[in-house]
This record gives sequence, structure tokens and C-alpha cells, in this order.
Amino acid sequence: MATMYYEKDINRELLQNKTIAIIGYGSQGHAHAQNLRDSGFKVIVANRAGSANARLAEEHGFTVHSAEDAARQADVMMILLPDEIQARVYKNDIAPHLTAGKMLLFAHGFNIHFGQIVPPANVDVAMIAPKGPGHLVRSEFEKGGGVACLIAVHQNPSGQAKDLALAYALGLGGARAGIIETTFKEETETDLFGEQAVLCGGASELIRAGYQTLTDAGYQPEIAYFEVMHELKLIVDLFYQGGLAYMNYSVSNTAEYGGQTRGPRVVNETSRQAMREILEEIQNGSFAREWLCECLVNQPVLKKLRDRDSESLLEKTGAGLRRLMPFVKPKEVQPDGGVKAV
Repeated sequence: MATMYYEKDINRELLQNKTIAIIGYGSQGHAHAQNLRDSGFKVIVANRAGSANARLAEEHGFTVHSAEDAARQADVMMILLPDEIQARVYKNDIAPHLTAGKMLLFAHGFNIHFGQIVPPANVDVAMIAPKGPGHLVRSEFEKGGGVACLIAVHQNPSGQAKDLALAYALGLGGARAGIIETTFKEETETDLFGEQAVLCGGASELIRAGYQTLTDAGYQPEIAYFEVMHELKLIVDLFYQGGLAYMNYSVSNTAEYGGQTRGPRVVNETSRQAMREILEEIQNGSFAREWLCECLVNQPVLKKLRDRDSESLLEKTGAGLRRLMPFVKPKEVQPDGGVKAV
């Protein structure tokens, strides 16, 4: 059974007189900075000057610093930049100011585990990884709750790395929900596997395949969209509340029987073998090398795949239907990479 920590187990005073720098004010960064500030800690923010996220940080009452300036001032630095740019920012702006006794934090273990960032031996290195997107980390905190977090320690020269990381997680709201101890290796490999095989890759491909099967058979695109995309949220909410048993309890007997007997024909031994191969590619580092090489040449494969999705009948049908359903608060990704509410 994994070790769990809650508010009663944590000494918040360890961080009380330290300056915490949040490097990156994106999805996770805005939540970390605001939650920690609301918890009474001293927080500064670093982001690229003139960017939309920098303007958002200023709207939220923060003075925005350069990464170099924040690293110079801070005792604790949480790096919340995209995986593919962390190493460059670390080398150019953060590493020169990592003096003995400082602490480096991450919300994902990718760069430490795969050796893209190698901190000096005289600084603490730990991870606090909320198991939810930043907007949920913030909204749950505002409601008096929290999102469960993972904690791991990579280096501990001070002897207090774990306790300091726990205090950070408390300020984030994670100790209200529970903090689970792990390792950088376990978090990185399981997180990448979950994204690729189930949450982002597996689920998306299952939706594409189901939609294609129905439309190829002559069914209306709108009906196919509702059956394989729109209603998925309803099922996922049941999983979230009570696992597989509650989902099966909540649907009709027909749905339960059909799902139990036909699901294994879709996700079968061939699928499981593919999952094992995906996990092996993560464990041996070949996926990390592939992704970092993709980023070195400006992500041509990823851009092509994004274009494929944006032009698909599935996405065009869904966009039209969501505009008719304001209750879902629809969002659309823009050509410049931004997101617009519609």
C-alpha cells in the first residue's frame, strides 16, 4: 500500500520564510502560484515577457520576472515549463543561480529521469505532481478542497527535501486530498504510459475508430458523434465516482452485458501486446529520444497530426454540435494555438 500524507503530517513552517519561484505561468503554473500565495507563502512568478501568460500573471497580481531573475531571488524553484524546453531554460537561466541549499521542484519527472537536467549535488530535488489539470487544482482549492498529489525525492543534501516538498504540496491544497509517495522513475514511466496507451492516445484512437465505423456504415455523422464522443464524458464521470462497478451498476443491463462481452474483442491480446511494447519504449528511453528529436526539428510530425485532426469530419461535426450546446461551455483551438470560448 502506498504511503499517504495529509495536513496533520506536514510542517508548513519549513517554507514560511522562503521565496518560491514558479517558473512558467501556464496550465499548472497559474494554479501553483495563486494557491501558494493564498496559503500565505511568498511567491514570485517567471514567464516570457510580453506573452499571454505573462499578462495573465500580471492580471492576477504578480510582478513577472525573467527566469534568471527569479532563480537568483528564490530559495525554492518549481519548473512548470513544457518538457521540451525545460532543459534549455534550466541550463541558460536557472543553473547559474543554483547555489548550495536551494531547492529544485518539478511537477513531472521527465527531464530528471531521462537525464536532460542534472542538478548539482548540493541542492534538493523533489517532485510534487498534482493528479489533475491546473484549472482543477485551482478550482478545488478555492472550494476548500484539493487535488491529490504525488511526491518523490531525487536529491536530499539538506535532509529536509521530503518535508519541504510536503509543505509545498500542503500550500497547493494537495494535503487536503492526500499525497502519495512515489519515485521519479515510477511517476515518469506510468504517466507517459497512461497518456499514450489509455488517456490521450488509446481513448482518442478508440473514438476515431468508432466514429469511422459508424459513418462508413452510413449512419449520420451527428448521431455517430453523440454515441462515441459526447456520451463518453457521462461514462468517465461514473468511473471517476465509483470505478468500473459503479459504471456497470449505473448503465442498463443491456449496456453492461454488451460492454462486458464485446469490449474484450476490441481491446484484446493484440492491444495488450501493443501496450507492452509502448511501455518498453518508455522504459528504455526510446520514446524520450524520439520526442526530443521531434522538438529539435520544430515538431513536423506533431503538426501534421494536428492538421489531420482539425480537418477530420469528426472534429468538424463536433464543433458544429457543441456550438448548439452552450451548457457544455464549448472551446475551440485557434490556428495560432490559442483557445477561444464559443
